[in-house]
Amino acid sequence: QRCKSTSKVQYDGVLTLESCLDQPMDSSGIHEVIKFLPSPLPAKHYDADTTEPISCGLQSLEELLSWKRNEANPFNVAAVPLAPREPPLAKCLRRTLVSHDMMGGYLDDRFTQGTNAKAPYAFYHWQYIDIFNYFTHNMVTVPPAVWTNAAHKHGVVVLGTFITEWTDGAKVCEAFLKEEESYRAVADKLVQISHCYGFEGWLINIENILSVSKRFIQMHERVPGSLVLWYDSVIEDGQLLWQNELNQSNRVFFDACDGLFTNYNWTEQSLERMGDYGGIQGRKADVYVGVDVFARGNVVGGMLETNKALEVIRKHDFSTAIFAPGWVYESHEDKTQFRKNQDKFWALLSDYLYIHRTDSPLPFVSSFCQGFGKAVYWKGQREANGSWFNLSAQESQPLYYHTELEGRAWLSSRACPEDAWNGGCSLLLEGLIPAAHTSPVCAKILSLHVPLASKIMVSLIYKPSPGITVSLELKTTDGSLCADVDVQDVKRYVSPVLEDEGLQLVGQFTQLCGNVSPAGWTVGCSQLELQRCTLREVCLRIQRDRPEDTPFTCRVGEILLLDGASLQAPPEAVQDLYLYDVVWLHGTLPGSSSPSLHFNATLHWKYPAKLARHFRVYWRRLRGPDPRIPPGQLVLVGRAYSNFFRVTELAVPEPSSLLELVVEPVSREGIPVPEVHWGRSSLSYAEESAK
Repeated sequence: QRCKSTSKVQYDGVLTLESCLDQPMDSSGIHEVIKFLPSPLPAKHYDADTTEPISCGLQSLEELLSWKRNEANPFNVAAVPLAPREPPLAKCLRRTLVSHDMMGGYLDDRFTQGTNAKAPYAFYHWQYIDIFNYFTHNMVTVPPAVWTNAAHKHGVVVLGTFITEWTDGAKVCEAFLKEEESYRAVADKLVQISHCYGFEGWLINIENILSVSKRFIQMHERVPGSLVLWYDSVIEDGQLLWQNELNQSNRVFFDACDGLFTNYNWTEQSLERMGDYGGIQGRKADVYVGVDVFARGNVVGGMLETNKALEVIRKHDFSTAIFAPGWVYESHEDKTQFRKNQDKFWALLSDYLYIHRTDSPLPFVSSFCQGFGKAVYWKGQREANGSWFNLSAQESQPLYYHTELEGRAWLSSRACPEDAWNGGCSLLLEGLIPAAHTSPVCAKILSLHVPLASKIMVSLIYKPSPGITVSLELKTTDGSLCADVDVQDVKRYVSPVLEDEGLQLVGQFTQLCGNVSPAGWTVGCSQLELQRCTLREVCLRIQRDRPEDTPFTCRVGEILLLDGASLQAPPEAVQDLYLYDVVWLHGTLPGSSSPSLHFNATLHWKYPAKLARHFRVYWRRLRGPDPRIPPGQLVLVGRAYSNFFRVTELAVPEPSSLLELVVEPVSREGIPVPEVHWGRSSLSYAEESAK
């Protein structure tokens, strides 16, 4: 049973439903009369049972042509803009595309606010790839926002998929390619969809005969920096005839788009012919040679021999498109070994992949969260128990590897979900320093391109095993006066000048420095003064303290670098917190023994995205039917990674009551935002009066 709404409101260009509001929306509070009627929320954007927001594709030409921006799903709009990168995509001579064909798509990842999946599939080797394509067999595949957010943090371009297949696909193409007006209408809708949801372009996959072969995507005029790739299937005269290479038969599509994604049944002779083909016109980087990780058909490599395909492709200086790398998940029954299998697969490819560096301004912070885990941690303590999955929570990823060093020394890095400082995992460094190895082991953690301010604060949070000393090393470049910076003292170093200034925020930043948290994490801080430097690498130097062979572990919980001047900036406040799309339920939730009243609603607020790492959403009871019961304490509902949050299945007191919803911004620097700057909205509700 659900509440029904009959009125609508326009907000930020998105049409939303007011849901039984007895008065207009405002940021101070609303009143609700509880009614149990069917939900007014569109089923394609909200789970029918819980009203959780979900992602979806478009199934038909009619659905595409009738798509309207004001009916789009606001929860599927990417909250993270595409980060610049070094080198820029246009200057990469041998690129890597990943096409995510994963068990039909829209699985755990369709829940835009995350879900409690115990063993989800995720991707976190972003530094190796340039383009991410979300692929399903929906006619129009809109990438779930969680993927776009994770990719954008790492400077990776995201493409949706437009696909038509076989007899039904031929009918669709016949319908919209018959005249210029109709195929431009399709192109315009694809442009509008990518622009609305915040991804960069499309893979066009026409796998059916075309009676009329025309170019119908004209994207660059509308979306600067957009990317359109063509899959090698149809040839110039409209026949469905995979070429497995670029040649005269499919060159017309290559010329019209930004690149060609070849079919998978190529041979080395195919690559040799392409290398000599005049029609490539200096665009070898725009030919993405397809590799099917499932190794279907007569292909080179695949599965754990995918590296053999990449070796041949790179030998001939072409880009590559790795199709369905989710094989590492799908083909293994024991999903608990997913991280191990994933790391093994990408380690085999690493010799043929090229690391790009995210060009990020300060502050830079990462706790290495991969977007899933066994619990949610905050500052070393469990904030919430239970398995979870939300790729929007993924932070800048480190390098994962295993390296054999001289003299029996070795070093490896991997994610550790058993313990974390923030999010779902920490970075676990493991290795052996032999007695004969007198120099420190240097573990590379991050490759970056971060312009540094003249005065920066550095924080390292770590948990080492006995017998080793840990120090942080920042490798920099650029600037005649800038040299490599070796931060030896991570235990405590705070400039006396800053202490004398008595700045409150500096004091908040440094108050934990040199301390050991209750969970055993050491928080070390330093201040550096530099000139015209750009950070390129972050490494951890590990020195043994004992004379004998020393096996070691070191968990890295977080690395933070920020501009010292930013600590003087006043905090921003959450503004215009609105509450709408209320739906009431009454029933028994899993784990509960008795039925209760459940509240569901959408919250939206304004806050500068660049300042927030995430938001905590709370609720509390202010007043209930019994005036003798005092107001309740704030209870955490969940984390939000955009300025939207859907409260779902929240058990609340019976009417008549008054409750409060609260939004706390969590700053990137980790400095608490004063409560006076939090967002608050109240909701009073009562039963419908008898007539």
